[in-house]
Amino acid sequence: MEYNTQLKRLILPEYGRNIQNMVDHCVTVADRDERKRCAQSVITIMGNMFPHLRDVNDFKHILWDHLAIMSDFKLDIDYPYEIVRKEDLHSQPGHLDYSRPTMQYRHYGKIIEKMIAIATDMPEGAEREQLIRLLVSQMKRSYVQWNKEVDDAKIFHDLAELSGQKILLDTEKYSIPEAKVTNVSKSKLKNIKGRRK
Repeated sequence: MEYNTQLKRLILPEYGRNIQNMVDHCVTVADRDERKRCAQSVITIMGNMFPHLRDVNDFKHILWDHLAIMSDFKLDIDYPYEIVRKEDLHSQPGHLDYSRPTMQYRHYGKIIEKMIAIATDMPEGAEREQLIRLLVSQMKRSYVQWNKEVDDAKIFHDLAELSGQKILLDTEKYSIPEAKVTNVSKSKLKNIKGRRK
């Protein structure tokens, strides 16, 4: 008795052993035209196995790439597409550079710094005042997440520094609403998750 564990390892297991056997047969066909017809038949069967993927861009191209991979690049035919090269198959992807935005105060974040720049350039008026109030409120919430105690004077100082001394607020005229970060206990978190199920 022959077990699958004793047979040759499948290169692309999602197609199964029968498709792999068909590909192996195509490689052994001597006549070039007959080999091409055999490969075309295998591609048709492979496409029928995954009909839901027919809407995917380059679906046929992907199938021809898979055929080449399954034949270990030994199938000598004229491919209708440029197939993937064997050496490119296992090459490592290039290095991906992540943006490292420069921030004066990381706990406020880049968006707050951009919003401060917008508020700085706005003309005097009610709209600018409202934006500044929202900004200092958010700055205080962000600050509290990283530090236990916060003083409004510290927030106003940071705002002045980030705006290039163009937005100067006085602690006697402005007050920022209290910002608290609540720590949810593990038991409360379990109860919340339990209710969702």
